[in-house]
Amino acid sequence: MGSTGTVLRELRGAQKTAKGVSLYSRYVNRPAGRVFAAGAYRIGMTPNQVTSTSAAFTFAAIASVALVRPSPGLAVAVYAGLVIGFALDSADGQLARLTGRGGPDGEWLDHVVDCAKMILVHTAVLISFHRFSALPGEGWLLLPLGFLFTAVLTFCAGLLREQLGRAAVRPGAETGAAPVSRLRALVLLPADYGVFCLVFLLLGEPTAFRIGYVALAAVHALFLVAFLTKWFRELRALRTAE
Repeated sequence: MGSTGTVLRELRGAQKTAKGVSLYSRYVNRPAGRVFAAGAYRIGMTPNQVTSTSAAFTFAAIASVALVRPSPGLAVAVYAGLVIGFALDSADGQLARLTGRGGPDGEWLDHVVDCAKMILVHTAVLISFHRFSALPGEGWLLLPLGFLFTAVLTFCAGLLREQLGRAAVRPGAETGAAPVSRLRALVLLPADYGVFCLVFLLLGEPTAFRIGYVALAAVHALFLVAFLTKWFRELRALRTAE
């Protein structure tokens, strides 16, 4: 087993493409995940164990949103749990590529945890609104439901785009990797889960949290429309190219 520095160098050479990745994921989450992956490798953890650890941090933070009255201290704790869980979510894949121990079971588990956290985080916000917030009106309770719909539809549609696009490419066909766009990585920042986690730093200030949450919900809705249009056109192009 090599030194931590050696492991980190090997992990840097085993990264996924930066195409379609926001600046946060590229420069914050993946490097943090690389450190966690190196640590997990040193103590002999498997990728699935790292995924389970990620789920533990994430779900503990989400449960706190639903069960504990908002405060500045809770806001910091929730943000820390979500961000660490997100970094570990990157670490499991990096560890799998480093060790060659990835497989369909690990990919399935990773996607199940991702889907669960998207459903639960907005459900927790809804519960927190209902239990602890003096809302201007009951219509605010519909906001987390709308954000939940947007998040899950984006996630499922993106997975289908990836799988259907992969199945439509004939063996040996040239895919032609597009260059990584720094501008696109910047534009994608508001849709990044790591940026979404930032809004929970406002959890101790109910009005500020609602404003930040509704702003992100609107941005994610706009991205959903753009993504659905883009993915549909790409899949239709694959059909006409056959």
